[in-house]
Amino acid sequence: MASECSFDVVSKVNMDEVKNSIVQAMKEIAQRYDFKGSISDIELKDDSVLALKSDDEARLTAVIDVLQSKLFKRGVSIKNLEYGKVEPATKGTVRQEIKILQGVPGDKAKALVKVIKDAKLKVQASIQGDQVRVTGKSKDDLQECMALLKKNDQGLELQFTNFRS
Repeated sequence: MASECSFDVVSKVNMDEVKNSIVQAMKEIAQRYDFKGSISDIELKDDSVLALKSDDEARLTAVIDVLQSKLFKRGVSIKNLEYGKVEPATKGTVRQEIKILQGVPGDKAKALVKVIKDAKLKVQASIQGDQVRVTGKSKDDLQECMALLKKNDQGLELQFTNFRS
């Protein structure tokens, strides 16, 4: 009897770690000399959008650097951030929104399935909502597929979950 093995390809961000990173970044911004007297702020809104605000573009870039370093230290991938454009705000300040990507978007999921099919592995890939399910008869084929996807991640931090044999 041939058994099917499978795993899911997902892209999830731990929002608790994101919140902790924001708190740490705001503490560092409050203590740093180059931010004294500046209006710099990081706010999480809608559980998937970060709103950054600062005096000018140079300070906004510094705020982003601080935030990225805190996210990296807490194990949150910077690949899952999508930066919006810098916009002027009130009182001569600037703001920028950063979207936190959860799940595998449809176009990237199609690209992952195409990569798997082009590799001619003995596995099948299907898109299921915001994840990709990969099935095959051999665990070795699935592990080969995981290695392939790690090399070709389509700009997302991919995790492999729900491994079943």
